[in-house]
Amino acid sequence: MRLTNIGTGTLYIVSTPIGNLEDITLRALKVLGSVRIIAAEDTRHTQKLLHHYDIHTQQTSYHDHNKEEKSAVLIAKLKEGHDIALVSDAGTPGISDPGYYLINRAIDENIKITPIPGPTASIAALSISGLPTDAFVFEGFLPAKKAARRKRLQELSSERRTIIMFETPRRASSSLEDISEILGDRRVVLTRELTKMFEEVIRDKVSNVMEKIKGRSLKGEITIIIEGAHGEIITDTEDLKSYLEKLMKKEGLTLKDAVSKASKDLNLSKNKVYKEALKIK
Repeated sequence: MRLTNIGTGTLYIVSTPIGNLEDITLRALKVLGSVRIIAAEDTRHTQKLLHHYDIHTQQTSYHDHNKEEKSAVLIAKLKEGHDIALVSDAGTPGISDPGYYLINRAIDENIKITPIPGPTASIAALSISGLPTDAFVFEGFLPAKKAARRKRLQELSSERRTIIMFETPRRASSSLEDISEILGDRRVVLTRELTKMFEEVIRDKVSNVMEKIKGRSLKGEITIIIEGAHGEIITDTEDLKSYLEKLMKKEGLTLKDAVSKASKDLNLSKNKVYKEALKIK
């Protein structure tokens, strides 16, 4: 068993509000006010929180572009016995942000790490989604490039658990289009600006959500919750072809009815199923 180095400081992983400044714990405020340094993703953003609660602790920037060199500095401070609080712009550090790097450096150096729990957009969105919460997976951000994004969605097509992912306002529409085409017209929940003045929650089939945000210039942090796969799962084109042949040739369904049934049964988009059905006909 690895023991924490004697005399080192503690690295506190402090959750901060995802919007409403009142969503912070008393313990978090106490830690932020007592540590030697606060390592913040954006010091200007965190300063608003500190100013609101009259906290005057020194800040230093820690973000994706300086994480390697700054981690070395912070680890040195911790080894000198100073306590440090790590915060992100919103929510829990280490979740889809560079905090992961510093945390692992601290683990390697046997430095004590203490979580200060609080808000996280992923769980907040899931809790109000209305989709199953007994089992779920968190995907973070999908790849920015279309080909890589579609490949990842294809890998998720047989995932039966509820899927949680983050997305940027700029890519939300294109990601929903890919979700619709690859995963089918499943139920999804799009949340935006949670806990803020313009909080928005859209619950519907993918196609309807796409229609509701069509032409809009979305702003703020976006979390998308996707219904898991259900029924018979088919991930291979040949399996889809065999299923369609069964419906049309053995059960006598018309092409239109077979496409509709297969799309519903397999949670696949009608466009994808229709293309395969035409090949059979």
